[in-house]
Amino acid sequence: MKKILMLSSILLLAAVCAMAQYGGQDTSNQTNASQSSAIQNNADPNETTVQGCLSGSDGSYMLTDKSGTMYQIKGNTSKLQAHLGHTIIVTGTSKSASGADAATQSGSMSNPSDTHPTLMMSSFKHVSPTCSSAAQ
Repeated sequence: MKKILMLSSILLLAAVCAMAQYGGQDTSNQTNASQSSAIQNNADPNETTVQGCLSGSDGSYMLTDKSGTMYQIKGNTSKLQAHLGHTIIVTGTSKSASGADAATQSGSMSNPSDTHPTLMMSSFKHVSPTCSSAAQ
């Protein structure tokens, strides 16, 4: 009788361990899949990254990439002042130049800065304290 009870206890313990191990892997895989989906859903397909030379003044910044394209930087630009004349990488959403639209809507000439594409900055990264000659 004791042998049967001992054997039943061992089998029950082995079954519980097997279920716990199997259940833990399932939960882990579901959690990882959920996290992957969340990361993919948060990625904005319209987001652009531009590296270039920062110029301008407090509140009105321009980024010139190596091809010479100038982008007007909008958004939270409060930390850009310290990086004037530096090479930085800006990530954000881009809008094409709106000079014609602005002139039509306001009935007057648009700002010269409206002729450049706008980059609504979501983040930036400092690359170098100097600008390469092509991006100046």
